[in-house]
Amino acid sequence: MATLFDWMDAVREDALAIFEKDPAARNWVEVLTCYPGLHALAAHRVAHELHRVGLPVLPRFISHVNRFLTGIEIHPGARIEKGVVIDHGMGVVIGETAEVGRGCLIYQGVTLGGTSLEPGKRHPSIGRNVVLGSGAKVLGSFNVGDGSFIGSGSVVTKPVPPGATVVGIPGKVAAIEGRRQTPTPDMQAQLPDPVMSLLAAMQDRLSQLEAEVDRLRHENRELRRGS
Repeated sequence: MATLFDWMDAVREDALAIFEKDPAARNWVEVLTCYPGLHALAAHRVAHELHRVGLPVLPRFISHVNRFLTGIEIHPGARIEKGVVIDHGMGVVIGETAEVGRGCLIYQGVTLGGTSLEPGKRHPSIGRNVVLGSGAKVLGSFNVGDGSFIGSGSVVTKPVPPGATVVGIPGKVAAIEGRRQTPTPDMQAQLPDPVMSLLAAMQDRLSQLEAEVDRLRHENRELRRGS
């Protein structure tokens, strides 16, 4: 079972990750007292250890109080590594068999949920240094590769390769980087827009068709003159 020193070390790494990923973080007092994501993770780590040793009721009660105080619901069975940041966090839901790797950044409204009522592994396994945009839903038992970006509002139901950018409903891989990406404050603005990409492709096709029609009209006029 984890000791008090292990718990304190995890809280310290979570706090350091906040300074790394949130430019609004000013000082230690502010981070330790005013970041509900940090509080939710600290309480979850206690509940998870109690759940792991088989203690009944109390882990779920801690999780319930945690949700009431922070707006973040994390099942005691979920496995969350150190250095994870839940930014703002209101409405975040993390299921019982979910796994979250070190260095992940989770925005408000994210759901790591299941699609099956069968016992066993039902929730996703999130790799390291993954960014989950606001309102993203990752549903099912599959892996999300290291260094991936899940765009805001996306609904992901299939495995995601490492370094991929996923957008849309249902989520589709819009780009794959060959290296791990580091989250930046403007990363949401950098995500591709699949609707605009589709409209641009349609506009290109329309231009091609207009050029073909003009060519056929010109040839038709030439034929008439020749006759």
